[in-house]
Amino acid sequence: MFPRVANEPAKALVLGWPIDRLDLRETVQRCLAFVTRGEGCQHFSINVAVFAALEDDPELREVFANCEIVSADGQSIVWASRLLGDPLPERVPAPDLMAHLLAAAEQKHLRVFILGARQEVLERAVDRLRGRHPRLEIVGYRNGYFSPEEEDRICDQIKSTGADMLFVAITSPLKDLWLARNRHRLGVPLMVGVGGAIDVVAGVHRRAPGLIQRLGLEWAFRLLQEPRRLAPRYFRTNSRFAAAVLRELFRGRASHRSA
Repeated sequence: MFPRVANEPAKALVLGWPIDRLDLRETVQRCLAFVTRGEGCQHFSINVAVFAALEDDPELREVFANCEIVSADGQSIVWASRLLGDPLPERVPAPDLMAHLLAAAEQKHLRVFILGARQEVLERAVDRLRGRHPRLEIVGYRNGYFSPEEEDRICDQIKSTGADMLFVAITSPLKDLWLARNRHRLGVPLMVGVGGAIDVVAGVHRRAPGLIQRLGLEWAFRLLQEPRRLAPRYFRTNSRFAAAVLRELFRGRASHRSA
C-alpha cells in the first residue's frame, strides 16, 4: 500500500505520493530559481517503475521525501492523476528537461557537469552538445562506471569544477540514491537525474516521433526497440501500478457512496 501524506500547495497526490503540479516550462523555471539562489536542489523523476521501487524500498522513499522538485516522467502517472481527480498538467520527460536546462545554461553562462553512460557514448554526446550549444560551458564529464572506492574522488572532481548543474545519466533508482548520498559533498546548486537521456543525445536510443509522444505512447516505442529487456519489466510494474489505481478508484467510489 502506498503511504498517505497530506497534500501540499502546488502538488498533486497520485496514490498518496506528492508530485509537483508543474509543466515542463514551469519545472525549468523552478530549477533555475534554485541555481540563481545557490541553493541545493535534487530533482526526482517518477514513472511507473519508480512507483514500484518506492513501495519496496524505504531508503528510496526517504530520498523522495527530501527532493526539492518531483516531476512525472511517465504518461501513465499523468493519466492516473487525472483519473483519480488530482490532475497533473503534463509529463516532464527527462530528455526534454535536460535539453531545456542546457539551453538555459548556455544563455545564462552556467557551468555543467555530466556523470554517467559508457565512456564512448558520453564522449559522443558531449561532442554533439557542444555542436548544438557552442557557448555552453561543460566543465567536466565522467562515465557512470565506477567502484564505491572511487566515489570520494568523483565528488571532489565535480565540486572542484564549480558546476552549477549536474546531470546524472545512471539508471533509476541508482541515480537518485547516489545523489542523495553525495549531494552535500558535491556543492552543486542543481542536481538532475536524467537516466538514459545521454544515450538519446548520442544517438544510441531514438526518441519516439512527436505524434507518438503527444499521444503518450513513447513507452510503446521504447518497447519495440528493446522488447526483451523492457517487456518483463513493463508487465511487472505496469500491472502493479494499474492494480493500485483500480484499488484507489474503488476506494474513492465506496467512500462517496457511504458519505
